[in-house]
Amino acid sequence: MCVRQTNPIWCLLLKAEGGASFLCEPITFQQRPLLFTSGVVGQVALSNMAAHDHLSLCLCDLIRLLWSLLLPCLYLCLLLTALLVLMVMGVRMWFQRARNARRTREKSPAVAFFHPYCNAGGGGERVLWCALRALQNRYPDVSFVVYTGDQGVTGEQILDGARRRFNIRLPRPVRFVFLKQRLLVEATLYPYFTLLGQSLGSVFLGWEALSAFVPDVYIDSMGYAFTLPLFRYLGGCRVGAYVHYPTISTDMLAVVRQRNPRFNNAQFISRNPLLSALKVLYYLAFAVLYGLAGAASHVVMVNSSWTLGHILALWRAPGRTAVVYPPCDVQAFLGSPLDEHSDRKRHRLVSVGQFRPEKDHRLQIRAFRKFLERRGAGPEREAVTLVLIGGCRNEEDEDRVLMLRGLCQELGVADRVEFKLNIRFEELKSELTGATIGLHTMWNEHFGIGVVECMAAGAVILAHKSGGPQLDIVVPHEGRPTGFLADDEDSYADAMERILALTPSARLEIRQNARASVARFSDPEFEASFLAAVEPLMDRLGQ
Repeated sequence: MCVRQTNPIWCLLLKAEGGASFLCEPITFQQRPLLFTSGVVGQVALSNMAAHDHLSLCLCDLIRLLWSLLLPCLYLCLLLTALLVLMVMGVRMWFQRARNARRTREKSPAVAFFHPYCNAGGGGERVLWCALRALQNRYPDVSFVVYTGDQGVTGEQILDGARRRFNIRLPRPVRFVFLKQRLLVEATLYPYFTLLGQSLGSVFLGWEALSAFVPDVYIDSMGYAFTLPLFRYLGGCRVGAYVHYPTISTDMLAVVRQRNPRFNNAQFISRNPLLSALKVLYYLAFAVLYGLAGAASHVVMVNSSWTLGHILALWRAPGRTAVVYPPCDVQAFLGSPLDEHSDRKRHRLVSVGQFRPEKDHRLQIRAFRKFLERRGAGPEREAVTLVLIGGCRNEEDEDRVLMLRGLCQELGVADRVEFKLNIRFEELKSELTGATIGLHTMWNEHFGIGVVECMAAGAVILAHKSGGPQLDIVVPHEGRPTGFLADDEDSYADAMERILALTPSARLEIRQNARASVARFSDPEFEASFLAAVEPLMDRLGQ
């Protein structure tokens, strides 16, 4: 043990009975020369030993200081942990009381869907309305709630939009909880660290939702996985998730590792090896957090084989995960005739998809320009038209449409490209049934409802060679082809030429194969699979 005295301390190794031990005892400067030889060597030794004494004193003091702080730090950590646990338990009890009061008042359990953009017109919204319709038909004594961030509209207007866009009518009304903080999940708010920013924003938006209404069952139908632990552990809800697209994936990591510029990997990052390495670390850390959040779900539904592989790798819940293909209104298109007149002179290439960056409408326009260049000027050029159909969720999407129109002007194809935004279902059906080619260009599309609708309507599909279209949709039917796949401007332009060069009878055979193959993606198939998947959640409602 070190005992500090006025003289410096020297530690001598003494022989003690039973072994050796270090003993710190004072030695005076007068005694030190006895330990060394006299002369210059002794003076140097004394100088070195004095410096060593000072360092030993500093180390001893530092160790004593750290030791004296260790126990208080441990006590503080235990205290803070206990306070956090008590706070969580208190908040959970408060939410449980709110739920019990609501159930006493309304006499029925409630199921809530978290869908901040429920008034948009994409495939995710079709899943929402079909899921609600199936649950309302199956559970007439349960009330249903939708958390939405749409402002400036009423619940009746939202339901009317679902009828117009998707031809879906709910058996009875649903309650809408209008959230005011949807801006927190807007990508424009986070120019950097977008994934982390939107995920943290979803937690705050989820808190607003939970504070406004405490359900018995909570289903995230839009991909905000970080709300799942909030509703499970604080709200005391049974929670489920329908995953359209994993927030992070191994493919995204590969893009950054390979330093490929894409919509989610800016060029200034892809060109810098240090920034690319840091982004890989950021993605890896985020993937761990995303996996922990998703693991809180009692039931997990994914929309394709591609999504299934990534979710199993990240969430690691194989026993709670099932593939539920999204509902596609194939029945509405099956009555359309497939006959094509042999003297058909004009062809329409129709694309269906929201105007989001990942849909890659720029690739469609550039490939179409290249295809037109090969056909040359005159009647051959006038005979084809590209039609871009999609929904705009917000001002950002509208700005993107303006940018695409500008690209058409820049490439000299504005006279051959049409834009149709937020159109009614009847007009969508008319466009698809009259199309020669259905066009899709999203890399690693999670599923591709628009692809299925094109095939059901009788258009020859030309989709991206990746994700759901490649694995689940544009696959041979009974050994016969159902469409075409491509992955860049040249391959898309080549495929357009090949399709239009086919005889009408050859195109008819492909269209018949495609239509026969999409019956597995119908609304009834979705409803049966969805109800089977959520049964573990719904069976606990009475408890």
